Amino acid sequence: MAPSSASSNLVVFCSLILSAVAAVVKYDFNISWVTAQPDGFSRPTIGINGAWPIPQITANVGDRVIINAVNGLGNQTTSLHFHGLYMNGTPHMDGPVSVTQCTIPPGGSFVYDFNIDQPGTYWYHSHDSGQYPDGLRGALIVKDPDSPYKDQYDEELVLTLSDWYHDQMPPLISRFMSYANPTGAEPVPNSALMNETQNLDIKVEPGKTYMFRIINIGAFAAQYLWFEGHTMKIVEVDGIYTEAAEADMIYLTAAQRYSVLVTMKDDASSNFAIVGSMDQDLFDVIPPNLNPNVTGWLVYSDSAPRPTPAFVEEFEPFDDFTLVPYDKLPLFADPDYSIKLDVKMDNLGDGANYAWFNNVTYVRPKVNTLYTALTSGKLATNPAVYGEHTNPFVLEKDQIVEIVLNNMDPGKHPFHLHGHAFQTVSRSEEEAGSYAYNETFPEYPMRRDTVLVRPNGNMVLRFKADNPGIWLFHCHIEWHVASGLVATLVERPLDLQNTLSLAGSPYASPNSSALAIPNSHIEACTKQDISIAGNAAGNQEDLLNLQGQNEPPAPLPEGFTAKGIVALTFSIVAALLGMGVIAWYGNLDRKDMK
Repeated sequence: MAPSSASSNLVVFCSLILSAVAAVVKYDFNISWVTAQPDGFSRPTIGINGAWPIPQITANVGDRVIINAVNGLGNQTTSLHFHGLYMNGTPHMDGPVSVTQCTIPPGGSFVYDFNIDQPGTYWYHSHDSGQYPDGLRGALIVKDPDSPYKDQYDEELVLTLSDWYHDQMPPLISRFMSYANPTGAEPVPNSALMNETQNLDIKVEPGKTYMFRIINIGAFAAQYLWFEGHTMKIVEVDGIYTEAAEADMIYLTAAQRYSVLVTMKDDASSNFAIVGSMDQDLFDVIPPNLNPNVTGWLVYSDSAPRPTPAFVEEFEPFDDFTLVPYDKLPLFADPDYSIKLDVKMDNLGDGANYAWFNNVTYVRPKVNTLYTALTSGKLATNPAVYGEHTNPFVLEKDQIVEIVLNNMDPGKHPFHLHGHAFQTVSRSEEEAGSYAYNETFPEYPMRRDTVLVRPNGNMVLRFKADNPGIWLFHCHIEWHVASGLVATLVERPLDLQNTLSLAGSPYASPNSSALAIPNSHIEACTKQDISIAGNAAGNQEDLLNLQGQNEPPAPLPEGFTAKGIVALTFSIVAALLGMGVIAWYGNLDRKDMK
């Protein structure tokens, strides 16, 4: 039935209102080096516009955000990823290098341009070569005039948690991915930070309720967080409103976010500690001088002392699996496509320790995966064109996709999905082994975009393939991204060819209304002699020919183990030292020996 003129007028009227309310929010970012000392140790840090911490991005639901980024680093490439934003309709703005864009070269510029239609607490960071722990990380807040909790608090505050290294990431990664580190022990942070500093004061007023938007922007360490003498009420996780749930302590993995309501006391005579404590279970070795805690204060009175936090006997954080989404989206139906991912760590022929999904460690393709999808015609639905080392899975329109993840590693891992929030329908305890397909699922599963799997445990995630794009699924411990714990979800590639266009190239979309990839994106590739067409190996004629693709090191010779590499390494070192001593002794003058 055709719509009535009255209903058509209503649609037009509503569209005009939305257009009037929505704004264009612009940022000009010059990404460059500055010097910072958040824990007292001075070091080069990546800032924006000559300052660090970097600016917060703030927008309202419905706004268009335009970021003009210039790489002023001089000695490194870079990129920006907007963590948790689904990028509906603009998947080329997601930001991971070799996935949706080329790196921004030194001196280069790049335009990010996207609409935001989701409220919540997010963050942005570099997604290039493990770079963001050097400082390129900050909050991204999307305000919602229609929040179900808008009348329950007086003021919003942003609170970031992070870990901090005194060494820069390139040498740290080089040492981490080395035969000298065959067990894959991750570098331990030098300190913990709160709002990128220590000893933070947050001034509060008695009786007021504050909504704290809490973000772990760290590289590695999860953190326990609590407000002494105060109770939190959880109302949002990772951009998803929840039914209110009270908590005394929460646990945030790297990349997770919580919004909590905290009501202040009526008595203003005392101040109270806010404590973040790094989860030391993640660290292979705990340095003797490490302080895992960072402390701030709810400051009711400047004249009152800042109390030392009380000792905590045992960490007992809130279990996020029990959260219920505010919209009560029911459990997705049985999956149309189930992806089983087995996690393990192992060594390759160079002696370094790598991370694996299903015995595949991720290696960047020669052509951005998005551009392969746009230039492969009907073969874009064939996972083979995306390479043997990108862990590609092709998703069809509106499929219910299930990820069954078996953690065959004794460590905790926070897994993040780009482009979606997923339902966490099952999560085991530690040492449960592989998923046994015998769980009872919750009626309204918790949704978020980053979730923890426990040591030697498993979890099951579900989402709907309703957002065409190239979306990574990866561990958000940055060391494990560097070591290859990454899979690629290629969602509806033929739809991408109809909605995005490499305009001006032989691969332009036949759809004249397709959105053109901006010139700054193309130039970032061409200036670095990176092809914008072809399969993962850069082959444009025979797309199933992957000869020349980037590959990981060869496997270890049969029989070698991490312990064997350690023993061999120390044997070689001992032999070299022994030979040096012999040479030194032989060169001594006999008079010197008397």
